[in-house]
Amino acid sequence: MPNATKKYDLLIKNVRVVRPNRTSVQRMDIAVKDGKFAKVGKDLRAADAATVVDGADRLAFPGLVDPHMHCGIYGPLAEDALSESRAAAQGGVTSSLNYMRTGGYYMQKGGPYSQVYKEVLDVSKDRFYVDYAYHLAPLDRTHIGEIDMLIEKYGVTSFKIFMFYGGYGLHGASSSQHEFLMIGKDEKYDIAHFEFVMRGVQRAMQRHPEKKDSISLSLHCELAEILAAYTKMVEKGAKKTDLDTWLTGVSQDPECADCEPLSGLRAYSAARPPHSEGLAITIASYLANETNCANINLLHLTSRKAVEAALRMEKAFPHVNFRREVTIAHLCLDYDTKVGALAKVNPPIRSRDDVEFLWKALLDGKLDWVCSDHACCKYEMKLGKQDKNDIFQAKSGFGGTEFMLPALITVGKPRGLTYNRMAELLSYNAAQRFGLKGKGDIAPGLDADLVLVDPDKGFVASGKLSESQQGYSVFEGMEMSASVTDTYLRGRRIWGDGKVIGAPQGQYLMRPYG
Repeated sequence: MPNATKKYDLLIKNVRVVRPNRTSVQRMDIAVKDGKFAKVGKDLRAADAATVVDGADRLAFPGLVDPHMHCGIYGPLAEDALSESRAAAQGGVTSSLNYMRTGGYYMQKGGPYSQVYKEVLDVSKDRFYVDYAYHLAPLDRTHIGEIDMLIEKYGVTSFKIFMFYGGYGLHGASSSQHEFLMIGKDEKYDIAHFEFVMRGVQRAMQRHPEKKDSISLSLHCELAEILAAYTKMVEKGAKKTDLDTWLTGVSQDPECADCEPLSGLRAYSAARPPHSEGLAITIASYLANETNCANINLLHLTSRKAVEAALRMEKAFPHVNFRREVTIAHLCLDYDTKVGALAKVNPPIRSRDDVEFLWKALLDGKLDWVCSDHACCKYEMKLGKQDKNDIFQAKSGFGGTEFMLPALITVGKPRGLTYNRMAELLSYNAAQRFGLKGKGDIAPGLDADLVLVDPDKGFVASGKLSESQQGYSVFEGMEMSASVTDTYLRGRRIWGDGKVIGAPQGQYLMRPYG
């Protein structure tokens, strides 16, 4: 609590401060006043603070900005907001940016955002343990017409296109996009609609020049037509050799190791092949050029083909300000992971070769941030009711925000990823892109969002350790080398001693913020 008689409300001494855009970690003290960082320096006086904490030489990261989460997709938003923001606080996340739309799942209703989004905010109020915001998906012409209103009235500055929704549902082929997306019969969610969304976002950037750097459009890049065709082949028992023959026209050796029917995550990856990502990225990038939609985010890239396509498009259209995202799961898991169908997600978990290429791109500075794509899907809902081993019956998505920072340290540090670069990938870059200038760093005037990490305190990840209501983890059994010990939101400790502290006090972030 603020203390009028003291210079600082909180002083955290003896920590190794991890700042983005720096080349080293320094032992410093951190002072907080009125929810903001007041001073970062050496040997700050304990007598000047109402509360003094010994950081015990732990790492102090800026509070994580998880720019890709989903609350309310498989369960009521009111429940998810509580449980999944607890998981966020557990993992050191202090700003949770959630994708939201109308239609099936989520709010289970269509209609204009002028009505639906007010309900989203009413449900969210006082139910998040961390600060929160939403990205919104314009699904019909009415939504495109509301983009300016959403920016002006609600501070929503980021929007999304799900490219595969045109002819493919959340888990597989969709019989009717109108039924799934709950849009009118005279509407089509297709490439032409994607173009019109881009024109709407570009128009908003022109009308709001003071906010244009905070306004962006994100795309889930997979092409529905490719997914539908390949899914049919794989579901009918296609082998890898069959797919190779189909692609090359050359018969493969039937005695090879790949002549067994594809199953599990390997089958799902084949049903949503990497070149579908690359092709969708190419189309989206050309449309961005055509519409002069300047700020484009290419979400959750999973493969060599996706990353290479994204880099080619950056060279082809240098005036488009691209950002490239990767998830912690795609950096840690390949399609032979022991958790099997529990790791079904869109786009799919890929091969070990793809995982290694993602790491090369990350270490080369070609990827801009790491996110969780957290989407709580409870165990009893996740797997198919008829056949729990059938990957096509399983639902897509899983949680993971609670293990994102420990996992990045565990897997990244041995590869040469520095703590300072981690602060950029987990906090600063996303904060800058999505209009959260008051977040993402440890500097005077910014929100006092802070994570204390013990880099020598290991643990074994499991669903039982998680604050999420999911009940399992795709990181099950992974030996983490570091632990989040404390999380502070605007100077208030919200996670410590292995539990959430206090009532939910997360604030809705009207953007631009700070």
